[in-house]
Order: sequence, then structure tokens, then C-alpha cells
Amino acid sequence: MEELVIRDADVVDGSGGPSYRADVVIDHGRIVSIVQEAAAAGCQRPKAVRELDAEGLVLSPGFIDMHAHSDLALLRDPDHSAKAAQGVTLEVLGQDGLSYAPVDDRTLAEVRRAITGWNGHGDDVDFDWRSVGEYLDRLDRGIAVNAAYLIPQGTVRALAVGWEDREATPEELDRMRQLVAEGMEQGAVGMSSGLTYTPGMYAKDAELTELCRVVASYGGYYCPHHRSYGAGALQAYEEMVALTREAGCPLHLAHATMNFGVNKGRAPELLTLLDDALAAGADISLDTYPYTPGSTTLVALLPSWASEGGPEEILKRLADEESAERVRHHLEVVGADGCHGVPVEWDTIEISGVTVPGLADFVGRTVRESAALRGEAPWVTARRLLLDDRLGTTILQHVGHEENVRAIMRHPVHTGGSDGILQGAKPHPRAYGTFPQYLGRYVRELGVLSLEECVARLTARPAARLRLPDRGLVREGYRADLVLFDPATVAAGSTFENPRVLPTGIPYVLIDGRFVIEDGRRTDVLAGRAVRRTP
Repeated sequence: MEELVIRDADVVDGSGGPSYRADVVIDHGRIVSIVQEAAAAGCQRPKAVRELDAEGLVLSPGFIDMHAHSDLALLRDPDHSAKAAQGVTLEVLGQDGLSYAPVDDRTLAEVRRAITGWNGHGDDVDFDWRSVGEYLDRLDRGIAVNAAYLIPQGTVRALAVGWEDREATPEELDRMRQLVAEGMEQGAVGMSSGLTYTPGMYAKDAELTELCRVVASYGGYYCPHHRSYGAGALQAYEEMVALTREAGCPLHLAHATMNFGVNKGRAPELLTLLDDALAAGADISLDTYPYTPGSTTLVALLPSWASEGGPEEILKRLADEESAERVRHHLEVVGADGCHGVPVEWDTIEISGVTVPGLADFVGRTVRESAALRGEAPWVTARRLLLDDRLGTTILQHVGHEENVRAIMRHPVHTGGSDGILQGAKPHPRAYGTFPQYLGRYVRELGVLSLEECVARLTARPAARLRLPDRGLVREGYRADLVLFDPATVAAGSTFENPRVLPTGIPYVLIDGRFVIEDGRRTDVLAGRAVRRTP
């Protein structure tokens, strides 16, 4: 007898088609049969060792977070309810061009320093890997949800070239090609870049194109955080479209937003650009989070010249009065490339987390508010934080526009990604709320998307981009990575004031046919594993 039958569920299967009522039978981690209500009339209904009554609940494939920053959180936090409770059954790691493989001892230490604000110091993690394959093997020991990995181009550049602003030599470019090929062979699904983050931002288009050719040869995709989401955003999107067309590489645009005052109401221009490229044969997808503010580290706002050489060189420049004044001028007057070419507005920069406990009073206030309380200029406050917190400060950037969020969300190639940073006392609520926010606010309350279409964007469409042949749909033979939610009550519990609150209306989540969330509570099941590229 099979292990589990989910009875009388309203199945939204991920295809975008209409829902149907059915009994779904699961055994050995797979969906073994689906008996629709109409077909079951007058027949004996399927039985199993356990029966779950799903009356009033929607059964859908598990949600795929196309942009996650859980690279260390999955290892340090077996519970990981921040994602599991949302119905996330697969996260894509290695984002924005910086993560922890491939590395050597030198670059591991440098990367840990550079992205402390994203993932913490990592002192509670045993870094017993160096290659992509070894990191995936580490995930295979058991994690809360499944995880795929993108090769981080900035980390690759740090390993082959360093943190200097210069072109790679032919030998260094060959080394980067080799590192990308090895990572793809070991199971990565593609490559990411962070082109407003060092050292990835120092790469010219020709270098990126060569690496994308390698990715494409293995059937992977390129996921850039491109060079600007502010001034020059459209040109930055055009650059990525042209680059990947030249390389013959599929393109997935990370957190595809149009932010800052210069882009208010300009999402239709981006969508026209994408439509024209798609009509010409480009292979493009994108992800967004359903909120207007962004989130990153405070140090990310600095101009690229100030970040050359890595974290220790940044701190030296900030400690030097002349260099610090030059940084201020670029930030406040010129518009630093790290701040997307837009002069910084300190009243939009809210401190969301610090790594030094003595700086906790800054959290929850904008830089301008904290500066006013201290009777000093905003740059003095920001510089103090950067130095005293040794670049570990995380921020929210209140620079988005709701009309842009909704317009991009409606585009046919859209998928969902949280971009969730789990560090800090007051992280962005998207880390805990992205997927129920889609279902509750943008489906039920606002009607921006139908339920069926929204589920497709969170399941089958990202599975197709990842080239996963047995995930993303409720189909016989597919993996039983599934979510049961109440469409009338599902909602994000997290808010900007209380961001670590779990969602409501998602009572059951299964990975590999095992209950990760049961009756609304996290079980002790660690059913997640590394999901490697399908050859």
C-alpha cells in the first residue's frame, strides 16, 4: 500500500491551467497517481497508509526561490523555517556573483569578509569544502529545503585575478573559463554576476561573454545583477541582453526592478525591450520580489574605486580623511556606481542589521535620522558605521515604485525570487514573506495575477529555467515536493516592523514526500539535498 494519499485537494498543478479536485497519491518520494474527482465517481477511491484530508486547501508544486541568499543559513540552521514555512522547497544559491565556491584559502577568507552582511561571519560553519562539487556534497548531508547553485563570477575573478580593477590577462581568462567549466561539470546550474559589487564589476563585457559561452555549452544560464538599477538601468538591461545573445547563453535577470526617482513609471520601457528581444529569439526570464524597497550592504553603495583591493583596502581608504572625503563626494554629488549612478539620499537608507552589538541603536533608523540624533552630517554617521562594523552593516533601500513592481510581475517570463537576506535584527520582510505575499496580497487582495498563473510563476516556470525534468508540476512520476495552502487566508506575517514573523495559511509542505511543515509547524525532517544540473 502506498504511503500517503492527499484527499479532496483543489489541485493547482503549476501549468497555469484551471484547478481541479483530486486525490493525489504519494509513495517513495514521488507522485504515483492523481485521481480526479470526475474520474473517481462510482469507483473505489485510492487508499494509503496515511490519508490527509485537504478539503478547502489548494495543492500546488513546491515554490522555487530563484534568488536566495541562504548559502550558509542552510548549513547553520537546520530549522530554516524562514523559507520552509513559506512553501519553498528549492532555493537557488550563489547569487550576485559572490559565494563560497570555488575558493582557495585566500579567497575564502576574502569572500567571507566581503559578504558578512549577507550571510554573517560564518564562524559557526565548518568550511570543509573548496570546490563547487564539495559544497554541493556538503548540502547533500541534509538540509531543510533543496538547493541549486550558480557559479559566482566575482568569486571566480577573485580566485583567478584578485580584487584589482584591471582586465584579465589571457592566462587569467583561461583560468576563469576552466573554473566555470569545472563548476558546471560538478553540478552548478549556471553562473551569476554582481556587476555593482567588487570584484565582479571590474569585468568587461568581452570577459563576461567568454564565460557565458562556457556556461551555455553545459546547458546553463546566466543570472546577472547588472550594472545599474538606477541611472542607466535600461542601458544595463540592454547590455545583458546583447551580451548573452552574442554568447548564445540563456539569460535570467535577477531581481528585475526599475528603482530610484529616475525610473518612476518606466517599467513599460523595460518590458518593451524584453518583448523585442524575445521576438527576435532571445531566451530570457526574470525574477522579482513583491515589495518596493531593496536590501544590500552599506559598503555596496561605495564607488568601485574605493572597493578595489578588497575589504581591508576599503577600510584603509575610509580611515584616511582625504580618501573618505572623495568617497563622500562620489556618493552625495556624483552618484557612485555602487549606488547605481544616483546620488545617495540618506533618508532612503535604513539600517537593518549590524554585526557589532554596540551599534544596535542604529538599526531601524535611516542614516539621516541617526545623524540628526547625533548632530552630525549623514556621511559622518555612515562612515562611522562602515568602520566600526567593519563593513558588516546591512541596509534597506526605500527606492522602489509599486507601479513598476506590478507591471514587471505581469510579464509572461516572470518568476518569483525573495532575494532574502536573513542577517540583521530587522531584515527585509521578503526573507520570510515573499511567497505568501504573492498569494495573499497580489492574487487574493489585488488581483494582479490569477491564482493559477501565480503558482505557475513560482513553480513550473522556474523549474523549466533550471531544466529540472521532474519538478515544478503536480504530475504522476514527479517528485513529491508539494505545498498545501488555504487560498482564503494565506498571507505574509512578516512586516518591516516585525520581519521575522512566519506566514499564515500554509499548513503543509512536503519535500520528497516527507512533511517538512505539518499542521503549520516545522518538523525535524531534513529532506533537502543539492539539486545538480541535468546534463
